[in-house]
Amino acid sequence: MIALISDLHSNREALDAVFAVIDRLPGIEKVYCLGDVVGYGPEPEYCVDKVRERCEVCLLGNHDEALFNGAQDFNPHARGAIEFTVRRLKPGILSTGTKRARWEFLRSLPTTHRVGRYLFVHASPRDPVREYVLATDGFLNPEKLEAIFRTYEGACFVGHTHQPGVFRRNLRFEVPPEGDAWVDLPEGEQVLVNVGSVGQPRDGDPRACFAVLDGSRMRWFRVPYDFNATMAKIRATPGLDEVLARRLAIGR
Repeated sequence: MIALISDLHSNREALDAVFAVIDRLPGIEKVYCLGDVVGYGPEPEYCVDKVRERCEVCLLGNHDEALFNGAQDFNPHARGAIEFTVRRLKPGILSTGTKRARWEFLRSLPTTHRVGRYLFVHASPRDPVREYVLATDGFLNPEKLEAIFRTYEGACFVGHTHQPGVFRRNLRFEVPPEGDAWVDLPEGEQVLVNVGSVGQPRDGDPRACFAVLDGSRMRWFRVPYDFNATMAKIRATPGLDEVLARRLAIGR
């Protein structure tokens, strides 16, 4: 079984809570991170170090990429968080080897990973880093979703929108069931699966979210964490906007 995490966004409390659950689950062999280790949150160093230590695969997210290519197309709150993160992470002449290793780790992240019929990306199979596949695309933009399905075969796993669920070829978005229910991903069926967000959920549920892949089935986990602690850290951090704290409490 593979635990799939994504969109950590420098949220230490959420990441620790998720790993505490992963460590209690029997049969987890690997952890994959689908990108956006940094951005928005107050503790990028901790989250980068934890991913380097625990994840067999980590992919490049758009916030990770923005550290090196700029965040000109981000909204002001997200852009300010990237500027804060660059100040914290970018090594200078006298920086330690640890700081340089973090920076080079993020710079060298791949954009895709494939295992058999499974493709893993941050955003979309046709634009692995930046394209949003929204839960509403099936009925508001079906041509876009059809075009995306034509770019790959099998099952593709993404993050990026922070909205967990499954698109099937009927273009309907299936929200994960509550509790311990598993969702089937039958061999031969094409699906697009969003694993949700650890550090900044946006589906109205403030609990951290991650998923487990077990052969041809998936299960999502919602994990309570002390978001008030993260909110307090954001508010105490120059360069991070108040809105980045408030949204954690409402999962938006």
